[in-house]
Order: sequence, then C-alpha cells, then structure tokens
Amino acid sequence: MSVSLPEDLENELRSVANDLVSSEMVSRIWNKDASVWTGDDEAKWLGWLDIVDREKGNVAKYGAFHSDIEAAGFKDILLMGMGGSSLCPEVLGFAFDKKNFHILDSTVPARIKAIEDLIDIEKTLFMVASKSGSTLEPNCFKQYFFEKIAQKVGKEEAGKQFVAITDPGSKMEQIAKADGFRSIFYGDPKIGGRFSALSAFGLTAAASMGLDIESLLARAGEMTEACKDQGTQNPGFLLGVVLGVCRARGKNKLTIFTGEEIFDLGAWLEQLIAESTGKKGIAIIPVDREPIEPAETYSKDRVFVSLSLKGGKMAEAWKELKDSGHPFISIELDSLENIWQEFFRWEFATAVAGSIMDINPFNQPDVESAKIEARKLTDEYEHSGSLPEEVPFFTDDLGQLFSSKDQAIALSSATDQRSIAGMLTTHLDRIKTGDYFALLAYVEMSAENEELLQTIRTKVLEKYRVATCLGFGPRFLHSTGQAYKGGNDDALFLQITSDDKFDLAVPGQKYTFGIVKAAQARGDFQVLLDRGRRALRIHLGADVKSGLEKLASML
Repeated sequence: MSVSLPEDLENELRSVANDLVSSEMVSRIWNKDASVWTGDDEAKWLGWLDIVDREKGNVAKYGAFHSDIEAAGFKDILLMGMGGSSLCPEVLGFAFDKKNFHILDSTVPARIKAIEDLIDIEKTLFMVASKSGSTLEPNCFKQYFFEKIAQKVGKEEAGKQFVAITDPGSKMEQIAKADGFRSIFYGDPKIGGRFSALSAFGLTAAASMGLDIESLLARAGEMTEACKDQGTQNPGFLLGVVLGVCRARGKNKLTIFTGEEIFDLGAWLEQLIAESTGKKGIAIIPVDREPIEPAETYSKDRVFVSLSLKGGKMAEAWKELKDSGHPFISIELDSLENIWQEFFRWEFATAVAGSIMDINPFNQPDVESAKIEARKLTDEYEHSGSLPEEVPFFTDDLGQLFSSKDQAIALSSATDQRSIAGMLTTHLDRIKTGDYFALLAYVEMSAENEELLQTIRTKVLEKYRVATCLGFGPRFLHSTGQAYKGGNDDALFLQITSDDKFDLAVPGQKYTFGIVKAAQARGDFQVLLDRGRRALRIHLGADVKSGLEKLASML
C-alpha cells in the first residue's frame, strides 16, 4: 500500500497517527475495549478480530463439505442472502471465475426468474445465508426454491439440496433442522454481517467453489498479524487514519477503482464502509464503478483508492489521478488469494476510522428503519390483500412521479416544462457543490439495465461534477442504504421503480415477490423523505428497458 497526500494533509495525518499510537489505540482494539469508540455495545461485536485463528481449526470440515457436494454431483451452486451474507461470496465467485456459482439477492421477479433459468434445479445446491435467520429476503428465496424441489423429489428429500449458514439458535437453524438440510454451518454471533467475510459466511462459499481454505486463511492470518503492530507500519491502522482524517477535512467521497480481475471487490467495500460509517449525521460515502474523469474535473471532497492485481489490467487514467494532488491510496495485491488479506485490512481500517469519527461502526439503525417500513406494508398486504394506495403528484407518458408533499409543490412550482423531463431537470438542478447523487433502481439487476443506468449516472457526473452512486434495490438496502439515511444530508436521490411483466408467488404467503419488492422500495423511499432528504421517485411501466432509454435520452 502506498499513500499520496497533499503536504498539509500529510502533516495532519502524522499528528493524528502519533496521538493514536500514544493512546495505545491498537492494543485497546485487540483487547476489545469499547471506549475506543462510543463505549456502547461495541465490545460484543469484535469476534472478527480473532476469527481467522479460530477458523483454522475448521479446515478439515470445509474440505469434507466440498468433497461431499462433489460426490453428490451438484452442477450449480446458488447462494441466497443479502448484504454481508452474499457480497464476499459474490467477490470470490467473480475473482476466481466460478461460473457455476450464482448469487440471488433481489426480490425483483424478473431477476429471480433469470437466475432460475440459469441453473439446473435438480442438480443445484442451494445455500441459504442469514445471520439472524429472520431476514425477509433469504427466507422468501428458501421457500420459493424448496417448494420447487419438493414438487420434484418430495419434501422429505428436498432438504438434501439445501445448506444453511446462520448463527446458532436462529430461526433459520430451526428451519434447516426441520427440513432436513444437508448441512448447517454456524457463524459467530459476535460478528456483524459486514465483518463476516472471514467467518463461515465467506468460507463455506469458498469451500463450495473448491478454493484452498487452508491457504486462504494463511494469507488472511498474515494481515491479521500485521494489524497487531502498534505503530504506523500497521497497514489497517494507517489506512483507517487516512480515511478518518480525510473525512474530517471534508474529503468524504471514497472513490474506488478496481482492476479488471478484482472489479467486484468494490461492492463488498461499499457495504463495509457505508453501513459502518454512515450514522449520527456523518459518513464516508463509497463511490464504486464510477467512470474515470480527468483529474481537474473532480471536486475537493474526493479521496481515491485503487486496488489492483500485480501484473493485472488497470486503467491508465489512475496514474494521472495519483499525481494530481488529490488524496490517493494505491493497493496492489500479489495474487488473487490476497483478497483475503484485504478483507481483514479494510475491516480493521473501518474500525479505526469509526473511532476517529466518534461513532459505533458496528450498528446499523437506519437499515432497521427501512426494514420496519417495508414490513408494515407487507403486513398490510397480508391483512387486506392490497398495498395502501399512493397518489403520484405528476404523470405523463413515461410514468409517474412521487415525493413528499412539500418537495412535490416545490418541484412543480419551479418547473416551466410540465413533463417528467422538466421535473427531473429541476430536481437535478438542486445538486450543490459537495453533494453526491445516488441512483436507486428497483429493477432487474441485468447487464442491459446496468448499462442504461450507468449512462444516466455518467450524464449527471459530467454535468454536475459531483460524486455519483448507483445501487440496485433491494440489494443496496443492506449496504449503502444506511449511509444514505443516517449519514450527511448532502445527497440528491433518484429512485426508479417499475411495474412487473410477471410476478412470482412466495409459498406460504399471500404476498408475492412483486409485492415484497414494491413494499421495500416504498419503505426505503419513505424513510428518505422522513429524514428530509431531497428525493424523487419515478415509476415506470413494465417495459423497463424502454423507460430507462427514455430517461437517459431526456437528460
């Protein structure tokens, strides 16, 4: 790792780092001293510190699991989970090119059907990952596919195609035992989801792919030991101080560039950083997969990090940015296996940054608030058979617009052109220097839709010169959603929802996946409005591709 900072920021970094070394921060973290942060419940969430050594005792168990599923002849593996339960496995699947390993973390019916069409259901191992065991989405996914398998082989045999990864005593453990799951792997209740990469939640997925668990843990162990150093040679400590000091100086948009071989690592970093730091009205906002712009076009609220593989493919534009005077962190991995070192480095750094920010980096109160609002709506549907009526404040051929009453009045009165194009322009013109723009899309997570959404994002970036974020719902609710609601009020939001061409039933429930998706989108949007955020929602018809093309062209 190398760090390039302007001289004044480098001097401040040295001063802050020396003060923290004098206060014995590192040893206090390893002693699980909650006073490093807010003195609240942090001590009970520090199981990730020593998880690598503990998991080394389970290498044989993971090896036996891989041998078992190989012998059983499974063709595909589908991991069903949200946030910390799925993002590390997703990173591994992409990095190690495991094309038979799939992730489902969307309630959008079209996405579920697309995944179903990818796999051979009768030869698929289904992994249900949920720490609490009560998370809505993985429970729905389990019900859907368990019913599919039971119809083919009978309920008594269906469980042999399922594995649970969950904490001891959870609802999912009870379900797994009742339904005769093939295996149950247990997480550590003292590790929060976004810090669980090096626990059973990452290792079970890695074992299912046939990765060398012993070697991966050895790599992670090297970084764990390095992060025990009491001085500035500690790689996690130094990174955390850089992030914390930059945030205090208004450089809170952590812009992540990743090499082609490890491009998905940014998605894991998004959750770790946003969900950990976005609270008490402050945040470090991770910006992933944003197009690279000329150095002089970036505002002063940026800090850049590049993560690349030694000898791998990296953008030439990184070199220009590195010498541009912006804070720049460069990390080069010796091998793909060293991703496991990055998991621990960034976890430790996030804990250090959280201390500098005077927050509890291990809770996520605003994630819970969005879940509560969504649950109210699904409960209402179960009771009455319909979601509460909602009335758009404007409609034209493209779709419908929603916002709070005050924002709707303000947008309508300030817009000369009575169209969605005019309203959208007025909404975007509310962007100020130092803001960021977040595009929240509750549509199918497909390459085609992502390309169109990136086009919209790029146009906003090029016109307004602010940091831009793009997330698919409900996936981002378990990731960046915490920072959007609990962090700084320096964002402008555009939520995109749509009708569904078809819907899918959730076995055992009155509500469908389409209803769950709609409830999650509406709950998410309501919490943004309740927080006073500048937020506009555009609801498209069922032809999402056409709607997104029109949106992109009207900007």
